[in-house]
Amino acid sequence: MFFERPDAGETAILVHVDFQDEKEREDPGEFLELVRSAGAEPATLMQGSRSRPDSRTFIGSGKLEELKELREIHHAELVIFNHALSPSQQRNVEQALKCRVLDRTGLILDIFAQRARTHEGKLQVELAQLEYMSTRLVRGWTHLERQKGGIGLRGPGETQLETDRRLLRGRIKSIHKRLDKVRSQREQNRRARARAEIPSVSLVGYTNAGKSTLFNSVTESSVYAADQLFATLDPTLRRLEIDDVGPVVLADTVGFIRHLPHKLVEAFRATLQEAAEASLLVHVIDAADPDRELNVSQVEEVLEEIGADEVPCLKVMNKIDLFDSAPRIERDGEGRPISVWVSAQKGLGLDLLQQALSECLAEDVLDTSLALSPEQGKLRAGLHELGAVREEHFDEQGRSLLDIRLPRREFMQLMARLGEKADAYLPPEEQEKPVWEP
Repeated sequence: MFFERPDAGETAILVHVDFQDEKEREDPGEFLELVRSAGAEPATLMQGSRSRPDSRTFIGSGKLEELKELREIHHAELVIFNHALSPSQQRNVEQALKCRVLDRTGLILDIFAQRARTHEGKLQVELAQLEYMSTRLVRGWTHLERQKGGIGLRGPGETQLETDRRLLRGRIKSIHKRLDKVRSQREQNRRARARAEIPSVSLVGYTNAGKSTLFNSVTESSVYAADQLFATLDPTLRRLEIDDVGPVVLADTVGFIRHLPHKLVEAFRATLQEAAEASLLVHVIDAADPDRELNVSQVEEVLEEIGADEVPCLKVMNKIDLFDSAPRIERDGEGRPISVWVSAQKGLGLDLLQQALSECLAEDVLDTSLALSPEQGKLRAGLHELGAVREEHFDEQGRSLLDIRLPRREFMQLMARLGEKADAYLPPEEQEKPVWEP
């Protein structure tokens, strides 16, 4: 890489500034978790307040002198800001402190670089890193004043910085092409699922809300889950059986965070597209977090940015075991589920989550009874194969009296395979006649 990234275990001075503008404020507690997730060792946190950032050093000359003293006292090798710095601010502070300086965006990029496991994830992170570094090359090299000689001595040629930028643009272009192939493959997979009419459900939420733990609990998988920010980055898909719906594809996506760097949103657009194209979003919320409403609004901002704000959404209030709340489903005025209260870690309320998913996804369920003659054995066998038969009896004429419940879509597909007309088997009002004889 063009930059040296801080190695794990480096001693760091943390800098947090409170601004009057609520939109510019960051959470110092979350900042500490980010630093620990990156593997740095926080020595101390320097806090301050300003009406607006200083254009040259972000924190002003007085705080910069205080920061110098803290760095010398703690022998810190790194200073990390809980804010996005401009390239010139970052360069000026580095020159004054004589040590490396990392801003919030660089810190998040560093965590992403450590956590990416798949080829796609690594490409996405590298793209975000290169685009971030492209504006900071001036401080990343010590040979910028050198010039490359022109061919035939026709002038000074290009500076080393220009060469570096040209190489950087070439690498970014190459990664974009490779990610386009990934997007194309994902789109083909989505189209295949759509043709098979398999609904897709995407887990979204603030980082560390418990998405991966919930994903593991409902799919019996072993996706890495830990009590840390951005424990998992790479999307994971699993098949899940839902009552009255059948198979669905459940996707675990990257967690969001306050002021998520725009370059990361762009780089992970292929991954986040799983959410935009989903049949249903499951927004996992840490119900025990005092800042949960703010976190919810941050997630909704990112969903709007990627075009997923119009997708139907079911909220899952997770971690109810931390405040002794009972599992339950909350409904709107029309009786539709809007939120489910669960504990993914303790396994509480997962049956209610399955019920709510079924209600949200099974838009048209056929719940009726049929009387089938022995000649209609193929239809009877097909219904049994779909698991649609709840009860079966035989009358004196040898007919099968079936009590069935299944998605209307599956019933229509079965009838089409058998070459039958579905209308001949469906009652005018399905619930009013106990047995319909075609």
